[in-house]
Amino acid sequence: MTINYWIILGFFAQFCFFMRFFTQWIYSEKKKQSVIPIYFWYLSLIGGTLLLVYAIHRKDPVFIIGQGMGLIVYTRNLVLIHQHKRSANDDETQ
Repeated sequence: MTINYWIILGFFAQFCFFMRFFTQWIYSEKKKQSVIPIYFWYLSLIGGTLLLVYAIHRKDPVFIIGQGMGLIVYTRNLVLIHQHKRSANDDETQ
């Protein structure tokens, strides 16, 4: 029996992608309101990147474009979050 490492990567990527929703749900339950924690975006970036690698290996153009576009959104949200934090820290030091 051979181990298909691409299938393992695909399942691990899907697990990371699932964990972003699970994390968001638990975080929102604790806050008693719908909240998207920063971990959501990091898990999106990790899961999306791994799924993109898997899609490239499978040569699936629909999957490649879908994951590629998602990575832009995840990265931009993380940039905005870090810019906001930096701006808030700058305001506090003045």
